[in-house]
Amino acid sequence: MADIKPLGDRVVVRPLTEDEAGTKSASGIILPSSMNEKDKNEQGIVVAVGPGKWDEDGEKRIPMEVKVGDKVLFSSWREKMKVEDEEFSIVSESDVLAVMG
Repeated sequence: MADIKPLGDRVVVRPLTEDEAGTKSASGIILPSSMNEKDKNEQGIVVAVGPGKWDEDGEKRIPMEVKVGDKVLFSSWREKMKVEDEEFSIVSESDVLAVMG
């Protein structure tokens, strides 16, 4: 993976593979989604997190709640980028809807 260092409260997320997302059967058949692609939330693995945003006084950083390796559900509205043939999304921590167990 490329060395990506997000700033502030940004999170870099690698979308789940079909195997990780469970959209591929054991025999390799890709299962179609009934959801409209633009309306769905997405899942991914956190690969990098920023240091956190500053509090209102600008004196203290607010710690991030997500960490590298977390499997997360995030809003489909985000910035996409491709680095070394891998696709990543960059989202604000507030766009992360849930950490999945």
